[in-house]
Amino acid sequence: MIELLPPSPLCCLRFNPKSTDSLVGGCYNGLVTCFDLRKPNGLTGQCSPLNSSLIETSHYDPVSDIFWISSKTGHQCASVSTDGKLMLWDTRKLDKPLDSIILSSDAKSGGVTLGGSSLEYNTEAGPTKYLIGTQQGSVVAVNLRNRKINNGISMFDDGPGKHHGPIYSIQRNPIHNKYFMTIGDWTAKIWSEDLKNPIITTKYHDSYLTGGCWSPSRVGVFYVIGTDGFLNIWDFLHRQNDVVYSHKIGNAPLSSIGIQGNSQSGGKLVAVGDSNGAVSLLEVCDSLAVPQNGEKAAINAIFERETKKEKNLEIREREIKKAKVQELEKAKETESSTDENEPDEKMDEILRNIDEAFNRMMKESAYDEEKKDMDSHIE
Repeated sequence: MIELLPPSPLCCLRFNPKSTDSLVGGCYNGLVTCFDLRKPNGLTGQCSPLNSSLIETSHYDPVSDIFWISSKTGHQCASVSTDGKLMLWDTRKLDKPLDSIILSSDAKSGGVTLGGSSLEYNTEAGPTKYLIGTQQGSVVAVNLRNRKINNGISMFDDGPGKHHGPIYSIQRNPIHNKYFMTIGDWTAKIWSEDLKNPIITTKYHDSYLTGGCWSPSRVGVFYVIGTDGFLNIWDFLHRQNDVVYSHKIGNAPLSSIGIQGNSQSGGKLVAVGDSNGAVSLLEVCDSLAVPQNGEKAAINAIFERETKKEKNLEIREREIKKAKVQELEKAKETESSTDENEPDEKMDEILRNIDEAFNRMMKESAYDEEKKDMDSHIE
């Protein structure tokens, strides 16, 4: 066992995929710290930081998540925090970040700054693409190649489709990379990069969810954990409206989960951590770890079907909005034409009244003259 000695309690930690002796961690005080297990005292039970960032150039809030990113040297990483910043680092020189992106909903007009609560990075989806779950429940996509457009930031649904609380986990599907999953409030949601709304939303679980991840070996299986101490497993190939298996880990709320393996092998060993600091290691059955025949094509068909359904709903919603706008414009035109005709109608009424009064006056004067003539004849 090796004990890491960070300058502040660690909130997140990642092994370097190119060098498993190197780790990078995010601290509670906002620092980014790098460890090398090969350094002196690394195998004697304690390992001090190889390098740490400076407090004045680091995050102002605890580091929510951290990832090693694609680079020529293999020493670069990205961190996100609830202070609303995505920072890029070189672990060989942590005195200042390589880049810092403010997670604003509108970079030009100074929109709302969103606090990052989880991060996803997958080189297969694009070396410059980042997915960030926020404290506000919405999803932010960052593409550093499109810095000219809103600083490379695009927002997913910020309305009914978003979570009702912080997003604690966000992860791309290991096979179909354009689809990703978010865990927050009482649900898990499946999204597509082509749409701003979720394509699949699970039923509400009995307890608040605190994390989750895809199975690395089975494309349609994912795991979610919650405050009730249960590990819930979903298998979309078997059932899409309910969990296929629930296992009670303990009475303490669960806080983290990780699964060993990749798309070619593994997927059986599941490690779960709880709020008391205990780690439970489980081994799942072959049916939840071994890929099924035709599973990739079947899950892709399910995702494509739900994506098409959401696209049709979006088109229908736009048509309804357009029809309402046209109705409002017609109503405004009718009101304006009515207002324009009102003065003419009033003038016509005034002229009619004048004509009627004039005719009455002429009749009365004619009647008076006739009466005078009759009186003169009688005399």
